[in-house]
Amino acid sequence: MRRSLRAIVAAPAVAAVAFGSLLAAPVAHAADNTITVWVDQKRIDNYREALGSSYAGYKIVLVPRDFGKIRDDLATVSADNAPDVISGAHDWTGQLAANGLIAKLNVPAATIKALAPYAVAGFRYGGGIYGIPTQIENVAMITNANLVPTQPKTFAELSTKALALKKAGKVTVPFAVPQGTNGDAYHMYPLFSGLGGYVFGTNPSGSVNVNNVGLYNKTFAANAGLIDQWNKTGLINSKVDYGIAKTAFTTGKAPFWITGPWELDAIKALPFKYRVTTVPPIVNGLKTVPFLGAQGMMVTKYAAEHGVQVGANALVTQLMATPSYQAKLAAADGRTPANLVAAKAVSDPVLKAFGAAGVGGIPMPNVPQMSSVWTSLGGAWVNSTKGAGATPANKAFAQAQAQVKKAIAG
Repeated sequence: MRRSLRAIVAAPAVAAVAFGSLLAAPVAHAADNTITVWVDQKRIDNYREALGSSYAGYKIVLVPRDFGKIRDDLATVSADNAPDVISGAHDWTGQLAANGLIAKLNVPAATIKALAPYAVAGFRYGGGIYGIPTQIENVAMITNANLVPTQPKTFAELSTKALALKKAGKVTVPFAVPQGTNGDAYHMYPLFSGLGGYVFGTNPSGSVNVNNVGLYNKTFAANAGLIDQWNKTGLINSKVDYGIAKTAFTTGKAPFWITGPWELDAIKALPFKYRVTTVPPIVNGLKTVPFLGAQGMMVTKYAAEHGVQVGANALVTQLMATPSYQAKLAAADGRTPANLVAAKAVSDPVLKAFGAAGVGGIPMPNVPQMSSVWTSLGGAWVNSTKGAGATPANKAFAQAQAQVKKAIAG
């Protein structure tokens, strides 16, 4: 992908001096001076464009990998073929750190200050920082402005308009939020939060409290009946998977679509006018906020074995945290930079709208216990929105809550 991004404005003198001092060349090279980096195979050209092939005397070798398998493959790869640095999502942090697969980073204070606080928090675990965020993202609601000239102020209004369009034969999917056979708790999260749901609570210190599971808390339970209404009217149907949702909206057969900035190309190519906003409120007093995600770079345990830990740490905590690097990556990759200076310089109106839709969002918990949530929460949505024969929402989400608690206790 290629994105237009205005030139980064000059940072304040203090910041410039700070980053200048951070980029002093590291030492202690490995015999072959090579740092191997696993990156998303779909975006390797974007990383290559931003990073180049060398840094401070080290040769940088980018290896394309299936992004969804990087975390699991790191646990099984042989030391000889292992990476020194990986690109990854912040919610991998807990599992990888707990298994000793990634190294705690020595991060300069200036680096931490230069990055979005919640993005840095996503890579914290057990008192340490295990990754540097480079990009942040979240879903938003895309509205077909031709079909819906006036933006709905409430979800009830949205529902009425969407179902009327379907009844009139103008659309086939009234609300294009992807689920599919296995569910999609991530894309459904704005609706989940808008009904009062949450995954885990927090401790007084702000850390995740895995003993406070909120999949079926009192507030959500009181509002869950709305899901049964959405199922009965056909507003939301779990048979709509990602491909169906995208095709329906981009061909003008759905008035609303939940997606993220990874679809910037498709959004900008739409043959009709559109808006990028938050999902309107469902229940008074509750916000329909998305999950917030941060992608970044982590140093693996193998960097030390390969003799490049000093260089790998510097590459991640110094170069990859700078405004210039993150601006280049954003320009190529279509994500909002985690670096605050680079983020302010983003001029793409669609990308800025996605950022606005993420205000107040919930960072995805990065603890290992989160792995027990996705299937149960996604399954509750599938079971309660599959049309005829659906499980009542109160029962489906109560079961999900029990499943997660049992998994954590085990």
